[in-house]
Amino acid sequence: MHPTLASHQRRGQAASVALTALAPAAWGTTYAVTTRLLPPGHPLFAGLMRALPAGLLALAITRVLPRGPWWWKTVVLGALNIGAMPLLFVAAERLPGGVAGTLGAAQPLLVAALGTALLHEPPTAWRLVCAVLGVLGVGLVVLGPRAELDTVGVLAGLGHTATMAAGVVLTKRWGRPEGVGPLALTGWLLTSGGLLMLPLTLGLERIPGRIDAGATGGYLWLGSMGGLIAYTLWFRGLDRLPVGASAPLVLLSPLVATVIGLAEGESLSLPQLLGFALALTAMLAAQLGLKERKKTVQEGEIHDDDRRARSHRDGRWPGGDRGEDARTPGAGVVPEAGE
Repeated sequence: MHPTLASHQRRGQAASVALTALAPAAWGTTYAVTTRLLPPGHPLFAGLMRALPAGLLALAITRVLPRGPWWWKTVVLGALNIGAMPLLFVAAERLPGGVAGTLGAAQPLLVAALGTALLHEPPTAWRLVCAVLGVLGVGLVVLGPRAELDTVGVLAGLGHTATMAAGVVLTKRWGRPEGVGPLALTGWLLTSGGLLMLPLTLGLERIPGRIDAGATGGYLWLGSMGGLIAYTLWFRGLDRLPVGASAPLVLLSPLVATVIGLAEGESLSLPQLLGFALALTAMLAAQLGLKERKKTVQEGEIHDDDRRARSHRDGRWPGGDRGEDARTPGAGVVPEAGE
């Protein structure tokens, strides 16, 4: 691969990483929006408002519907990526923002395990180390002396993390149908997940009795930046980036949630601060590790290209480097009559 082309690809991947990172960063605001603006006790309705209106808007814009097997794939991906969203709001209501968000740091390790089984991509040692650092960050933040743990909240947060990990891996495995863009796929999944939540919301919660201006603004934020825009960028990134590059980016969600919590007066103990630092280190190290690995592969490709070029200039094929009398195929062979 030509060095200029390699440099261009590295810049393109860096841009894709930056755009994809905006999605978990936006999701990190969910906890503050939920606890400060939304009516309490309505996680299903919050998930529904984040998904269904945005999904229908995307369908109206793209006017593209699934075909063939993508109908059932849309249902599966919608359930995993979107349908389990109320679990996130349960965690947000029952746990401090930084604690609830940091539970998602376990996702890279789950993605690594599922990726081995479904994508046949065994995780590298570097990737496993980064994932373990993320899990250690989870433990330090969640088990801090002032973490105010709630069993239901922790289980809900971990449940949402597990379903999102499965959604990431299956989305990467199935990709996108030819000619279907990220916005169209996002519309399918948001609509599918929203329709799954609709009967549960109407049957178990119903619509909140009072939705004030603050709640209206919160729902609009969750449906736009936290829903349609974030998921479009996320699915675009899953299509363009290796799963090992996209999965660690979810650590931005707890980091943003923690920063917001600190700005609002929450405090972290020393072990929790260490957990915060470990989560940040794991995310950055995962990206640097992937860049170094890609650089090594590209250098090998450049070396192979140079080797082939030298072989052709000398009138030899690569086999000649092994001491063989490698010539252009057919050299020295006298064709028989009639050939």
